[in-house]
Amino acid sequence: MENYKITLLKGDGIGPEIVNQAVKVLDKTAEKFNFTVDYDEALLGGCAIDATGVPLPDETVEKCKASDSVLLGAVGGPKWDKLPGDQRPEKGLLGIRGALGLFANLRPSVIFGPLKSASPIKDDIIGGNLDIMIVRELTGGIYFGERGRKTVDSNEAAWDTEMYSVPEIERIARVAFDLAMKRNKKLTSVDKANVLESSRLWRETVIRISKEYPEVELNHMYVDNCAMQLVRNPRQFDVIVTSNIFGDILSDEASMIAGSIGMLASASLSGGKLGLYEPIHGSAPDIAGQDIANPLATILSVAMMLRYSLNQGAAADAIEAAVAKVLEKYRTPDIYEDGFEKVGCEKMGDLVCEAL
Repeated sequence: MENYKITLLKGDGIGPEIVNQAVKVLDKTAEKFNFTVDYDEALLGGCAIDATGVPLPDETVEKCKASDSVLLGAVGGPKWDKLPGDQRPEKGLLGIRGALGLFANLRPSVIFGPLKSASPIKDDIIGGNLDIMIVRELTGGIYFGERGRKTVDSNEAAWDTEMYSVPEIERIARVAFDLAMKRNKKLTSVDKANVLESSRLWRETVIRISKEYPEVELNHMYVDNCAMQLVRNPRQFDVIVTSNIFGDILSDEASMIAGSIGMLASASLSGGKLGLYEPIHGSAPDIAGQDIANPLATILSVAMMLRYSLNQGAAADAIEAAVAKVLEKYRTPDIYEDGFEKVGCEKMGDLVCEAL
């Protein structure tokens, strides 16, 4: 019987509530598919600042590195907004990605059949069930580049630097091509090569790596056009690969096409088995403790963990099928429509367990 060690980073706001429901579903799945899970908890974000004075304690990094995988809730909130940038909760999130070498972020944008009416995009544009995978480079680019402030002509000015090296582009490109090979063998690389030198290097490198994957159809798209095409004709996309900042923006756009940011999971991978899994939504401190948060994105993050880190593909499929079944009748407040039964965070976790 396989045993897995999972580190839980429950975080801030609704983080503890949604992680608790995801753990409940993972335990039920483990029982059904004959494996066991041991959990360890660690601090990240605002709760870590309150307890230790820093957003990412060394102990948290050590625990995560010693585990098979990591499940994260959410970090941040108004309580810590006035802290300096390098001391805010989000700095801990960037820090754990860097410490674990998590350079590839996978963000699926999937519309479950029962939720098609929740999408703001017309049915005739969506067509069948939408399934797009955005592969975002996670540890390079403008978020990690040099930055600063200075006075220019008596005015305050600031800068942030977008820079990518060939090895950084090569490794994220291979992740995307490998995923495309397992899906529909179609990859769109998104850049701004008509303006940015970093994007020109990005495109050149992706084209070179494409020679290793002759079965994959590769096309290129400028980021502004991609943002438009996601709304105009999302069915043209299967796998999208792009830089850190472009991926951040486009994946949030894609999440709304799917109907609710509360439904979308993500995986951050290192190239090995270790991964960090989290919903793409924030900590929502305004609804924390009210049992109205949607835990489904976190539950679906567990499915991604089972698929990409724990080699339990059948268990992942079972969770996704259970979520789809529950959505035929039940909804949390953020995705509620007339004709369905409104349930809270804990009840939704129970329903997914029952469906399993």
